[in-house]
Order: sequence, then structure tokens, then C-alpha cells
Amino acid sequence: MFDRILLALDDSPAGEVALVFAGALAHRTGASVHVLHVNERIVAGNGATLRTRDEVSDLVTNAVRQLAEAGVRASGSACASTYRGVPARIVAKAADHAADAIVLGSTRTTRGWGRLFAAQVRERTTRLTSLPVLTAPSPLRVTALPGTGSWESRVDQALDSLLH
Repeated sequence: MFDRILLALDDSPAGEVALVFAGALAHRTGASVHVLHVNERIVAGNGATLRTRDEVSDLVTNAVRQLAEAGVRASGSACASTYRGVPARIVAKAADHAADAIVLGSTRTTRGWGRLFAAQVRERTTRLTSLPVLTAPSPLRVTALPGTGSWESRVDQALDSLLH
């Protein structure tokens, strides 16, 4: 189904679910995952960013490590952009990595740290690419999945129901 997945990641609860979702999907299909974090510039598109370089490095490194521990081939990178430029950065990085699909998180908030997964970013990303843009289940839906076991196994159960 997919050979290369681009995961656009932030540090919100939706980002955590997107990481698990992309990992489960990659594990299921044998795909590799490239983790991308777009650090938003907060001062008129120049200068200061929402996160420090160390915070961004930790976010991407931890995500790549978590994917590798799950047996998924993973790499990661980060870049900076204005809020309005985030979708174009995601699409450009997907093209650079010859991705077959883009995974984004789902969130209901458009304030603060969760803005990467705001509807405007998802919609504009979808408009800028011909690739499938997969929205991971919302954090509330994943925590409400029936059954027992780890989140990974529960997301795997959800993937079973979506893919079959």
C-alpha cells in the first residue's frame, strides 16, 4: 500500500496519536516513515520560533527512536516556517522524500501548540498535494477504543477495521 510515509508531527496529544498511527500503518505495510516537524516562526515570519532548537531536536529524535523501537525504518528532520507556510513545507518535504502518503494528527483546538493539526493546515496541505493525506484518529477516539492492551495494539485493531 505505502512504501514511504511522511509524518508531520508536533508535540500535542494529536501528535502523539499521529505518531502511533503512522507507526502502526508503517509496520502493517512495511513502509518507512520520515518524521517532519515544522517549527513555526512567531515574529512576522522572521526570528523567534515557537520551540527552541533543542526542543525540536528532542521531539524529532524521540519520535524516530519510538518508531525504530517498534521495528519501523525511520528518519527525521525539521524546518522553520510562518504559520501560513506550514502546508507548503510539509508538501515539499513529502516530495523530497518521495513519500506515498502524508500523516497528520487530528485535533479540535486551533490555539497554541496544536495549530499544526488545525483544520486550515490539514485542508491547505490536502489542496497542495496529490498524495493521500491521512488524518490520524482524534485523541478522544483512540482513548475510547474498546478492548484491552497497549495503545499500539488498539490502534492496530482500528487499522484492521479501516483497511479490511
